[in-house]
Amino acid sequence: MKKWMIAVGVVAVIGLYVMSSYNAFVPLEEDVNAKWSQVLNVYQRRADLIPNLVNVVKGYAAHEKDTLVGVTEARAKATQISPDAMKNITNDPQAFNNFQQAQSGLSSALSKLMVVVEKYPELKANENFKQLQDQLEGTENRITVERQRFNESAQTFNVKVRGFPSNVLANLFGFHTKIYFTASEGAEKAPVVNF
Repeated sequence: MKKWMIAVGVVAVIGLYVMSSYNAFVPLEEDVNAKWSQVLNVYQRRADLIPNLVNVVKGYAAHEKDTLVGVTEARAKATQISPDAMKNITNDPQAFNNFQQAQSGLSSALSKLMVVVEKYPELKANENFKQLQDQLEGTENRITVERQRFNESAQTFNVKVRGFPSNVLANLFGFHTKIYFTASEGAEKAPVVNF
């Protein structure tokens, strides 16, 4: 009888440990998912602002068609990923990389658009343009902040998933490390500014 009670006690302790460990993974993963949703939210905000910005610039810089088309195409590419594909993107390195490249392409196209704007002083003075530019700059800052928050959340989750003995349970229950945002290719080079 005593052996049975010890065995039941050991099984109960192991069961409580497994349940506790599993329940520790869930809120960490949900935090990563929430941070990812916020990253997507600010990217969507940027995508929603771009058509307005392009239309304002179009009125002033009609002959700068290539730049405007480039921004429009980059926006389309950056927003073409389906919501279903977004759910598991943080677990798929290739899909995450494709997403990050599309967003970097959009950032690059917007930078070119801002160079075009420098040619049109009357456009810079336009109140609509100023408001859109301020919103776009604010959105770019939000994107940076949300990406940082996502990386921090992913780091906390990854530490839990990779630590021992929780890594054994993570594999057992299907929890896998999340992917981090990284700098865009060429970001290590300082931009050249000429006056």
